Amino acid sequence: MKKTFLSLLTMAIITFPALAQVDEEMNPIITGMPSQSIGTDAVAGAMGDVGAATTPDMYSQHWNPSKYAFMNSHGGIAVNYTPWLRKLVNDIDLAYISGYYKFSDLDALSASFRYFSMGSVALTNVDGTFLQDAKPNEWSLDLAYSRKLTEHFSMGVALRAMVSDLNNGTNISTTGGADMHKAWTMAADISMYYALPIEIALGESKFAWGLNISNLGGKVSYDDVTRNFIPTNFKFGVTYELPFDDYNRLSISADINKLLVPSRRSRIVEKDLNFSGNAEGRSQWYNENSQQVQDWYSELSPVRGWFMSFADAPGGFKEEMQEIQFGIGLEYSYDRKFFARVGYSHENKFKGNRRYFTVGAGFRLSIFELHAGYVIGAAANNPLDQTLRFSMAFDLAGIKDLIRD
Repeated sequence: MKKTFLSLLTMAIITFPALAQVDEEMNPIITGMPSQSIGTDAVAGAMGDVGAATTPDMYSQHWNPSKYAFMNSHGGIAVNYTPWLRKLVNDIDLAYISGYYKFSDLDALSASFRYFSMGSVALTNVDGTFLQDAKPNEWSLDLAYSRKLTEHFSMGVALRAMVSDLNNGTNISTTGGADMHKAWTMAADISMYYALPIEIALGESKFAWGLNISNLGGKVSYDDVTRNFIPTNFKFGVTYELPFDDYNRLSISADINKLLVPSRRSRIVEKDLNFSGNAEGRSQWYNENSQQVQDWYSELSPVRGWFMSFADAPGGFKEEMQEIQFGIGLEYSYDRKFFARVGYSHENKFKGNRRYFTVGAGFRLSIFELHAGYVIGAAANNPLDQTLRFSMAFDLAGIKDLIRD
């Protein structure tokens, strides 16, 4: 069944670098509700979108909520704002607020709210007929609990409600007659964090690793006919923090990400639908059988899809490795009050080609901190180029003490 332009809008906005370059070798992983994959804050955003094992901070909810159990303060709140794709448009934004509260030395509750506005969009059907203007958006609300299980190790779980509203209640239908509506689902995260202090001649260094399997949840549908996977993601990272003296420290961090989402061009679908051609005829076969492939993909269960995602790429092990996105970041801090950051994020050219450098800086006072991050595209015509993020946070325990004094 063909769908309206609007039903694909949210995918195209996030995966533009991939969709703008599609050829017979491209096989990007495309999901519903893709805004859930966007980095939320300027700290990680200045370090190549690395955050699974970095120093616990008030922005940890998106990257690894189990880090909150290691926070020294009893509570805090952070506000983040990102003008998105400013090189292309001027009305797409991501707003994100997160906070946490430690009700014991071992336990923490945290929550966040994400709102992604896609600006103003002219709705058309598949024939290009104008319907009306709309302001599509996606949002999510989550709550997480984390606990220290040992002196050096914590785990966390999160529950998330996710909503995608592409037509703002406009009465439109697919060409098959199915009515468009809001898409929503529930999802969960499972996370871990391990931090080990290591005494060296220069002082106390720290090694840490973190893992977050996020958005384990149901598929979404805008018309009750086609169903799409949400961006279920496996993230693993490591960090090493090195002191030079009592004031100067340098940390290096690296993350890998693997979407637990099956390819639309998949060895499994080709087997189930009896494809017997060669690589040269694969694109033609997918074009001729696009409806069958879409029906098969819609009926595929989330759990089967998660496991399939590790071994379904038509190009075999080589293509599976292309699906792993990685980032690396450096952070220099002076007295843990002033920060300078650089990073790099890499996605294979056949899976989206989102490659970019990042830079940023920030400062922290007793109860307030402010950070900024900036993206420099490393691939030609990268729409993420010149993306600027802003984050600020408040230590609620510090504010409480200040008022009390």
